[in-house]
Amino acid sequence: MRSPVKKLLETHRELIHMEMQKVASHVQRNEKNSEWIINTITIEGYDVPFRFKRKTEYRNLKGARINLTYYRTVENVSGFDLEVMNVVRIKRS
Repeated sequence: MRSPVKKLLETHRELIHMEMQKVASHVQRNEKNSEWIINTITIEGYDVPFRFKRKTEYRNLKGARINLTYYRTVENVSGFDLEVMNVVRIKRS
């Protein structure tokens, strides 16, 4: 039986998977006029934010090792293009 990660990667070619990455920072904030909580993490050795949404607060991941599956997007903020990683699947290692 194939793992859920392998199924995702085969189905969606643009997804990227990383394992045993150390979280440098983790911030949670409420989205305006929504029940979603936006989580932003940074990974040691990477300069881009990784974001995911949840309906409830997530445990603090700072300093933890995680496995994550994500895809790359570019957002325009105040006329600047910023690279952001949207996390599809996150799991503590």
